[in-house]
Amino acid sequence: MKANTTAALLGLMATSTSIFENTPVLGNTSESVSTVGSAPFGYTAGSAESVSNLKDKIKHVVWVLLENRSFDNILGGVNRTGLDNPTNNGNVCNPVNITDPNGATLCTRLKDFDSVVNDPDHSVTGNNFEFYGQFAPDDAAIQNGSITATNQGFVNKQLISYPTITPDVAAAQVMGYYSENEVPTLIDIVDEFTTFNYWFSCIPGPTNPNRACALSGTSDGHGSNDNDFNIAAIDVNSIFETASSKNISWLNYDGTNGAFSPDALFYNWTAANAPSNIVPIENFFQDTYLGLLPQLSYLNPSCCGLNTNSMHPDGNVSFGQIFVKQIYDAVRQGPHWNDTLLLLTYDESGGFHDHVPSPLAVRPDNKTYTETAEDGQSYTFLFDRLGGRMPTWLISSFAPKGHVENMGTNPLTGAVEAYSATSVLKTLGLLWDFEDFTPRVSNSPSFDHLIGPNARDDAPLILTPPKPFPNAT
Repeated sequence: MKANTTAALLGLMATSTSIFENTPVLGNTSESVSTVGSAPFGYTAGSAESVSNLKDKIKHVVWVLLENRSFDNILGGVNRTGLDNPTNNGNVCNPVNITDPNGATLCTRLKDFDSVVNDPDHSVTGNNFEFYGQFAPDDAAIQNGSITATNQGFVNKQLISYPTITPDVAAAQVMGYYSENEVPTLIDIVDEFTTFNYWFSCIPGPTNPNRACALSGTSDGHGSNDNDFNIAAIDVNSIFETASSKNISWLNYDGTNGAFSPDALFYNWTAANAPSNIVPIENFFQDTYLGLLPQLSYLNPSCCGLNTNSMHPDGNVSFGQIFVKQIYDAVRQGPHWNDTLLLLTYDESGGFHDHVPSPLAVRPDNKTYTETAEDGQSYTFLFDRLGGRMPTWLISSFAPKGHVENMGTNPLTGAVEAYSATSVLKTLGLLWDFEDFTPRVSNSPSFDHLIGPNARDDAPLILTPPKPFPNAT
């Protein structure tokens, strides 16, 4: 394994603990945050029976990472039993000024704009402020529980980033959530397939480190969207390199339109050995309908700004839903439907409020990242906690209908553990027989047990299209 010594990995594994240790549940969060999800088919995650069933049923995996949305932002207005969100549990509030807890507060609420013009801060130190109310919290204090996340800094941070907007506009932008009428495509998926209640991003930071962590189990010490991602300078193992070594066919379907590098080209291995595995996003739809999909299809949406389809804050939620609908409709109507696992998730929470605190996490390696915050403080991140909570869906003819999956189980310790992007690597490792990339992956819950023994025949042929929003921004 590149960039990690065996001794370092074993040492990190040996000291692993549950990521929810020292992370109290705050506010009106459901009790399910501390309990493992039900077993809809009676399988235990990672068991021989469950893995055998997974291998038998799933021959194709389609993996889509959208951009920068929190669970409460996208699903906060969805009234479905089991969802841990403001509509079900009650709205929550943030102070306008984190240093004045007795001052004005503004709360989660419905919003009606398709695109958020003021992109919320999702840097490492920005996330620190949003979660902990300070740019450079003491990491040892976070780890021992003497400092805990309260998720009270979102409105204040938006006002720091955009001092000319009003507090009410700031709250609408970062505390707002969508109504069921505004996200009908996603409502179909919630009703028809499996929604993860507690799925967190790999890193409390921006896009590229989170995408790298999803693909490699580590960001290789990167905490910002630095130039290494643009020049294929990431030198760690990835799902693409491992898949090739196992003769697992794969393609990175690229919808970036040249605005930035597709994710497979973060890696020097891909640039040197498999550049032809990166193909235009249009190929995905023809391959799906014609039954020509590889075993692993990884999709990059377009980003960022108006008229892009990743749901990035300054892009369009409606356009993102069209993209989701196009993917689902093609897979559902194509010949691979009954052997495909479609996983739809986001890369990170994008600076949007979520009421569930992010848990601690096992370090993937010994790398660190240092950043200078807006107030001039220096902060060093040890990659020892997760980022924000994000919507994630498991879509398959073998997925339970309308199921809400709560916490998973740490496969090394047996402790209650949150799902995250590295849960994909853990599950794909079970499917295709490859070793865990990092200690983070080794401690990540798999979701193989959510694939059932029998295919359903009641999944919709098409998803409901969204309607135009009353205001574009």
